[in-house]
Parts: sequence; structure tokens; C-alpha cells
Amino acid sequence: MRRFAAAVLLMMTMAVVVSVSMSVAADDPAFWPRFNGPNENNISSDTGLLDQWPDAGPRLAWKAQDIGEGYAGVTIARGMIYTAGNVDRKMIVTALDLNGQMRWQVENGDAYRKSYPGSRGTPTIDGDRVYHESPTGQVVCLDAKTGKQIWTRNILDDFNGEEPRWGLAESVLIDGPRLICCPGGPKTAVVALDKQTGKTVWQSPSADGDLAGYASPALVEYQGRRLILTMTDKALIGVDANNGRLLFRHSHPTRWEVNALMPVFHEGRILVSSGYGTTGSVMFKLSLAGKPSVTKLWSSKELDNHHGGVVLLDGRVYGAGHESGGENWVCLDWQSGKTLWTAKGIGKGSLTCADGLLYTMSENRDVGLVRPTPQRYELISQFELPRGGKGKTWAHPVVCGGRLYLRHGNILYAYDVRK
Repeated sequence: MRRFAAAVLLMMTMAVVVSVSMSVAADDPAFWPRFNGPNENNISSDTGLLDQWPDAGPRLAWKAQDIGEGYAGVTIARGMIYTAGNVDRKMIVTALDLNGQMRWQVENGDAYRKSYPGSRGTPTIDGDRVYHESPTGQVVCLDAKTGKQIWTRNILDDFNGEEPRWGLAESVLIDGPRLICCPGGPKTAVVALDKQTGKTVWQSPSADGDLAGYASPALVEYQGRRLILTMTDKALIGVDANNGRLLFRHSHPTRWEVNALMPVFHEGRILVSSGYGTTGSVMFKLSLAGKPSVTKLWSSKELDNHHGGVVLLDGRVYGAGHESGGENWVCLDWQSGKTLWTAKGIGKGSLTCADGLLYTMSENRDVGLVRPTPQRYELISQFELPRGGKGKTWAHPVVCGGRLYLRHGNILYAYDVRK
């Protein structure tokens, strides 16, 4: 049972998204404002990085402790790093500078103390504000520089939602003047809040009463339409980003009602993937002619992604399987779904991409640098994260500003990966 709970803790995975509105200075050298990055495709814009690591791993620039227990990743902008975690009996949003020095810590409701205690969702940065959603539905807007609270509300209480088995895990989405979040339940699936005030702008109909899944919503543009794609606990859904109209719901059940992958969108296709005895990965064709709908193109049980995310790169999908694939790392062809290779590698985990290479991290502190090729799993370098943090290493790696950020429990490590 404990193993099954793991799926909730990092919810993510990539979407090729074209219209997310994030305010930032164009020359910001380190910019990763939301879970899966500025383009929500889990690919860093960094270049000039090491193409091989020393035997002991890249140089540790610094480590920061006391960020709280949990599994939230990091976001970065304007010289600041943000994350969240349990500190004593409160959920705490933490701000660090790029040297790992703590700038402020601010409460966002009570600590999550149920199965697998700690944070899930990663803070989202938009201009001079930071937004965070706690596992119990508390959404807060903070001044990015000082941490001063601007507004807060509980979306489960306000929209008659119900906390899913392992708590809410999404990282909220900023769409121009709106904040998008997904309380789920009998009254609604997705809601848009005014990002300045927290007031409700629109709310979608319920998706057959589905509770929120553990995925983060993605904003996409296709054929002149703007859609929000996300996973409920039982389905893939699409919502009109302008007015909240529910466009479609396609059933995608799992054994423990865990759908953790941010839908991956590219050129009219949508990829979803889940573990727990489902069909694994499923590719859909999106149709907006007449009544919007999705049609299944292919499926693969080899890549039944748990919660570690995937990367779409050069027409191939890379990620780790959960059960059906034997906890292997897997490479699929995007068009056909054909399995190009599987390998045990460093062990099942999460990944990101930077400078043409995959940065992979197992759930047991092993870190690997992988060359993405269609022929085979090619591990270039690896090292082990130091002992000291609690629990599994489920927070996704981030490469930004020449540094590799790895979290384990209460500790954040920053490695220098520049040449």
C-alpha cells in the first residue's frame, strides 16, 4: 500500500505549450518559473554544460537545509529559488537566493501529515508574485521578494471539492490575468481565479464528479483554440481556457485512481501515461471540428509512467515505467508508439533535459546523465546523492542557470554542471 502512495508525490510531466503568460525580464539568466519550466516541456534552455561528470559527480556548489519535508521541486526567477515543505505543523513556502541563503519562509496552511507527509506541488512564479497550492487545497499568493501574503483561499472548501487519497499535487498554471487550478468534485473540475485578487473568474462543469488527479494542468493552442488539458482521478479532460466550458472527458482509470502525468501535447496529439495496471501510455488525436473529442491512436504498456515525468525529444519519448514495464527506463517512438529500447539503468525515477542530454534521478538517490538515442540506453555518468534526507528522492531534477538542483526531503543540493 505504501508503494502505491508514491504516485501522488510528483505529478508531472511535460507538455509542449505555446501560450503560457509569465512575466520576466528577457535577460534573466536563470528562469524556471513553473513545474516543467517556462515552456512546460521539461527541457532547459541551458547550454555549455558538462557532457561527462567526474567519477564523484559534478562539483557541489552548495546545499540548503531546513526547507521542510516534502517532494516539491524548485522554481527560479529574478535571482530567487522557491520550494515548499512541512516545517513543524505548517506547510511552508521557502525562498532562497542563488547562493542557497534563505531569504524568507511563509506559512500556507497546515502541514500535510497523512500518508507520505510533506509538500507535493511546486510554487509558480509570475512577475513579482509567487503562487502555491497545498495538498489540502490552500492556494496562496505571495510577494516574491518579501513573502508578504497578498491573498489566499481554499479551493476544496470554496468549490465543494474533496481531497484525493494523497492530497492535491498540482502546480498552478498562470494564463494571462488568471490562475488555473483543479479542485475537482461534484461541482466543478477546473477553475480560473483572478491572479491579482483570488476572485473566481469562471468554473468548469464537473467531469462526471471526478476528483482532482495528481497532474498539473497544461495550456495549449491548437487550430485557433485555447485549451486546458489535465488529468482527473479517472480521466483526461479538456476545458476551454476562455470560459471554462468542458470540451471532452476520456476515461483513463487506474487501480488507485492515480493519474499524475501532465498531458503531453504536440502537433494535435496528446500523450497520457499512468501506472497501476492501466494501459500505460496512450496517444490521442485531438479533433476540434464540431464537438471537440479525442481518438486513440496507439497505446503502450512498456511505458506506464508512475510520477517521474517524461521528455519528448526529437520524435521520441523518454521516461521510466512503473509495473508493466518492469520499472525500466523506456524510449518510445512518438508517432507509432513502438518501443525502441528498455533498460534498468539507474532505477525508476524522474528526469529533465538540458543541452541535449537527459538528467535522470532514481527514487533511491542515484543520479545519471544519459545520452538520448533511439538505439539504446546510454549512461554517460552517474553518482549517488549524499545520505541525509528522509524518504524517497521523488522531487524532479531541475537544470537552470548552469546548476543541477536535486532535492531530498529537507535538503536542496545545487551542483555546478557548467563546462
